[in-house]
Amino acid sequence: MELIWKEITYEEREIFERFYQYKTSRGCELSFSNNFLWVAHYGTKWSIVEDCLVFYNPHRDSVSLPIGANPYKAIDTLIKYYEDNNKMFMMHLVTEEQFADLEEHYPGKFTIEYVRDVADYIYEAESLGTLAGKKLHAKRNHINRFVENFPEWQYEEITDDNLEDCLSMAQKWRELNKCDEDSDKKDEICVTIQALKKRTEIGLTGGAIRTRDGIVAFSLGAPLTEDTYVVHIEKAFADIQGAYPIINREFVLHAAKGYKYINREEDLGEEGLRKAKMSYNPAILLEKGNVRLK
Repeated sequence: MELIWKEITYEEREIFERFYQYKTSRGCELSFSNNFLWVAHYGTKWSIVEDCLVFYNPHRDSVSLPIGANPYKAIDTLIKYYEDNNKMFMMHLVTEEQFADLEEHYPGKFTIEYVRDVADYIYEAESLGTLAGKKLHAKRNHINRFVENFPEWQYEEITDDNLEDCLSMAQKWRELNKCDEDSDKKDEICVTIQALKKRTEIGLTGGAIRTRDGIVAFSLGAPLTEDTYVVHIEKAFADIQGAYPIINREFVLHAAKGYKYINREEDLGEEGLRKAKMSYNPAILLEKGNVRLK
């Protein structure tokens, strides 16, 4: 048995979104913008299996949980595909709820190993928008210092009119963070620049903070589910106190208005990023794991 795995291009957006109506998770990877932006880094490919959308990661030789009206038929086909090719079957980024569903349909057939580094941080939008409460007191203080230092600051939606300013800020961020000396950082900033340039084609909304010195922070995201918005990218100058907290707050208030939850993606095991994400008091830590046959 053979399956054809295809490259992801932005022409697939309508195809993917047709299947996303069946998704059963708030996982950040279940959005076309995420699929498109990180394909170059992960080499992800896709196929339609038994009328379900399936992603394939060639580096790990694993597939995603099929997305469609009847994923179980697709799972059976994928298991046979792996067997026919003498490979060990594995599905990645499976949540606890999804695994419980697998257990119901395939009692005792699978095991799961959760990976903390890929757990998504999901917050209550109201919490990020108001920063109320004792736990977020420090965030409010940082924003107060920013406002004191830049009383003329303003929030702007990213459009063609200010795109070049945002790209210039991204290039400066690239230099300050020495991205070209680190492959992961280089991939990250390349994805950021591509997201800015392709934001319309892949369904992203962007917001930026402008001061007298120009753009000092920006963010990009997209709707994920009916009640959840995902923030894919957030960049700010770290030496400007409050720049990160204020773009975090303002982007939620403007771009994610009306959503209950904000998914700010995973930390990939980076200690500083984990500390920063935990400091915002997530409502849900969406764990995901690798599923294998027993």
